[in-house]
Amino acid sequence: MAATNTRTRERLIQAAEEELILGHGHLEMKAVAKRAQLSVGLAYHHFGSKAGLIAAVVEGFYSLLDDAAFAGANLTSKCWAGREKKRISAYIVFHYAHPFAPLVIGALSRAPEVLDVEMAFTNRQLAGGARMLQAAQRDGVIAGDIDPHLTISLMIGGIRQALIGALTGEQRPDPEKLTDAIWTFMAGALRLTRP
Repeated sequence: MAATNTRTRERLIQAAEEELILGHGHLEMKAVAKRAQLSVGLAYHHFGSKAGLIAAVVEGFYSLLDDAAFAGANLTSKCWAGREKKRISAYIVFHYAHPFAPLVIGALSRAPEVLDVEMAFTNRQLAGGARMLQAAQRDGVIAGDIDPHLTISLMIGGIRQALIGALTGEQRPDPEKLTDAIWTFMAGALRLTRP
């Protein structure tokens, strides 16, 4: 029974993501149920409301992003700076490749159910990022007088704004060039003490 419930939830989430993409951020529960070949009642049973279903889609997106660029990422490099530049690259590549990304950072970003999920994800990234910067300071890689909490907030906000511009512009910049531009800015702000 638990496996059936899990598969049903996954089908509904997948169908909802597809409907959101087709509808440019708009979703009808009947359309989701039809696409998933399930009843509308099951959609409400599993998610409670349209907002609950949208939140589940966004949570799935952020879980994949976490695997690609943060907690689950395998970012190997000989140096701290190389690893962190790879993290920025993975973040950009993930957003460029995922068809749901423009909606998450665009049309859906102001919806209350999306804001809650995004805030939880961002808070985890801020906490982890501050710890990462503190470790880099202890290792003498970045300047010791930088406030890790303020700096990671500026970094995450800046990267997100750059990505919004890239995804919503008429033409997307080359992902490698965008990574290089963002990293050059970040490296200067961090005042790297060694490469």
